[in-house]
Amino acid sequence: MKKTKPSKRTRTKQTFNPDKNVRTLITPEGIDLRLRIADGGARVGAFVIDLFIMIITLIAITYILSYSTSGMDDTGEEIIIAVWLLFAFFLRNFYFMFFEMGTKAATPGKMLMNTRVANRQGGHLKANAVFARNALRELEFFLPLAFLLSAMFGFNQGVEGWLVWLGLIWSFIFMLFPLFNKDRLRAGDLIAGTWVVKSPKPILSKDLAGASKPLGRYIFSQKQIDAYGVKELHVLENVLRKSDPKTIKEVTNRIMIKISWPEPVKTDDNNARREFLNAYYSALRGRLETKLLFGVRRTDKFDKR
Repeated sequence: MKKTKPSKRTRTKQTFNPDKNVRTLITPEGIDLRLRIADGGARVGAFVIDLFIMIITLIAITYILSYSTSGMDDTGEEIIIAVWLLFAFFLRNFYFMFFEMGTKAATPGKMLMNTRVANRQGGHLKANAVFARNALRELEFFLPLAFLLSAMFGFNQGVEGWLVWLGLIWSFIFMLFPLFNKDRLRAGDLIAGTWVVKSPKPILSKDLAGASKPLGRYIFSQKQIDAYGVKELHVLENVLRKSDPKTIKEVTNRIMIKISWPEPVKTDDNNARREFLNAYYSALRGRLETKLLFGVRRTDKFDKR
């Protein structure tokens, strides 16, 4: 029988990688972090929010300074205009730098979109990197905007039209640069060695010791509590959080045998076993925390302290 060669479609299997935006980052302390690159929508949304804040601030300053010009001569009005231009210059050039040099490394727009700036090498975000990535924004956004306004409203007296459009095309190359690399880096990010990553709000798990109600029927002696240490406490916490009935049953039986519990849980109800583990977890954690106050840390059940 003649063998048929499998088609290319049969031999090639395309798989979807759900973590294509996740990057591995090793910090100088040796901590292995998993960072998720911020998507284009989040970055654009953050920039639009920041731009809106800048425009509103500029309008407010203009409104305030307009009252100062009333009753002034030409010299006074020129001074007010100079103050407005100076403020606009600082707002345009240092708004992003000011916020990204802070502890959160994010502007108000980035904070609202749960993103932040990070060092691609894993170290602290340095001031020169923040300065470099934001200095390039002049080429990436404000210069294209100036060319566009020149072309639309005819502000290009003495400049050939084709030069304006050539500059506009050249500037838009910088604006579209994030679309042509997998990490969505701007030209400023590429030069500064930074990237924009997701910074989701941490969701803390419920405190098991605080959530568990004290059960009077489960009273453990000091010897029974001292049967385990910190390591076993962490294992027990994981068991309670996962709530696997089979694992809870095995762990309950092991603890009862270990501490010689006189009244084993006779029922097959998983809730009864879970109540026992919750009570023992609270007792063990309280005992270890009390010892820790006196400088005694029992690492595991083999530690005799």
